[in-house]
Amino acid sequence: MYATRLLILGVGIAVICGTLLSVANAVNRSAVATQETPAQQKKPSDSAVAAPLASEALQLNQELGALKTQVQVMATENPTLNAGIFLVDLDTGSYLNFNGDVPFSSASTIKLPILAAFFQAVDEGKVRLDQVLTLKPEHIVGGSGQMQDDPAGTKYSALEVVTKMIVISDNTATNMMIELLGGAEVLNQHFAAWGLRATVLRNKLPDLEGTNTTSPKDLINVMAQIDRGNLVSVKSRDRILQIMRQTKNDTLLPRGLGEGSVIAHKTGNINTMLADAGMVDLPNGKRYLVAVMVKHPVENEKPAQSLIRDISKMSYRYLNDGETPADSKVKIKN
Repeated sequence: MYATRLLILGVGIAVICGTLLSVANAVNRSAVATQETPAQQKKPSDSAVAAPLASEALQLNQELGALKTQVQVMATENPTLNAGIFLVDLDTGSYLNFNGDVPFSSASTIKLPILAAFFQAVDEGKVRLDQVLTLKPEHIVGGSGQMQDDPAGTKYSALEVVTKMIVISDNTATNMMIELLGGAEVLNQHFAAWGLRATVLRNKLPDLEGTNTTSPKDLINVMAQIDRGNLVSVKSRDRILQIMRQTKNDTLLPRGLGEGSVIAHKTGNINTMLADAGMVDLPNGKRYLVAVMVKHPVENEKPAQSLIRDISKMSYRYLNDGETPADSKVKIKN
């Protein structure tokens, strides 16, 4: 009888232990599921998470009110011009925003984010600088550049192609880059993940219809992220700036800079849009980013050029010499 009681007691204890183990396992599975769910949900929303982080690369502080007022006056003196300007002093975070978020036809400024995407792919091991690319008939287009004169089948290194895309704004080279990097859809996904709200590649170059878009702020955002190492390695950042400093077209932003200044930039020009965006190193040690985009009637390209040059000149004097905008006496040359 005593043994029977011990047996019953043992069975009872076993049942209780089994119940406790079941409950513990259920709680553990619930905790694991809770941990897995955010990770699983994070994958499809990586772009949404990256966008705010990308925007923070600008590290904006306070707006340059006096400079903005004068620039705004200049930008509106000619009613046929529709301008967007974004400028950031990288040392202080002070900025100027005049229609900076407005989308414009990008023209060749779209080549700037494509350049960043190329070197990001290099850093990730997806592309090599010495990788051999072959010119195909479908790559060849008119407009700016020299590669359109080369026969199909000509071979180049990837670094040579991406350099021509920027330095001489080669449209054929750009189309080769777009294909190499996975096409417009893949590039647009990158742009969105970087927090670029207006930058969309819809058509291969030269895109004379102006379907590709960007904004002054987006162009500055890309440059800021390149500068701070958010998008590419230090080595790739240095290569990007080296390439952009060789840009042949010096008729816009560079014309407003004084002796001793260095600019790494990219221009854009189609029939009704003119733009220039870049990073400026001043003789006094300051560094700033500036992008100016101007939509204009076909016959008013010269006033658009003058506006970009004069905004560059005023910004240079303000940031390098400490000259107040009111003293600059810079006027648009109509």
